[in-house]
Amino acid sequence: MDGSPVPWDTLGVISAGGVIGALARFWLGAAFPHPPGGFPWTTFGINVAGCLLIGLLMTTIAEAGQVHRLLRPFLGVGVLGGFTTFSGYIVDIGRATAAGAPGVALAYLAGTVLCAVPAVYAGAVLTRAALRLLRTGRS
Repeated sequence: MDGSPVPWDTLGVISAGGVIGALARFWLGAAFPHPPGGFPWTTFGINVAGCLLIGLLMTTIAEAGQVHRLLRPFLGVGVLGGFTTFSGYIVDIGRATAAGAPGVALAYLAGTVLCAVPAVYAGAVLTRAALRLLRTGRS
């Protein structure tokens, strides 16, 4: 450590948010399981939705100006970081391959990247458009 004080409040909100996000992901995975060689639609949906929400959240915070300093760590790093699961994504690719479904693994590998990255952009664009509409409606 460099001798700086530990930001316990930041670590606390990230941890609390991470619990919330991870529990939501766990419950969705338990409610919508997939067979060993099947496409992991739940994890795919979680990661794409989480990326959309990251774009929405970060754009909203950037456009809002002054927000509580713990909002971004709680929601972005904590809740959405715990909700999305790119480590689970890698595990699912390995499981599909081991189950004899390399085509599913490849489709999932490419599909997640091709959908998750644009989802962040879409969240940002949609948020900016919505905020612009809200601002012009108040004029």
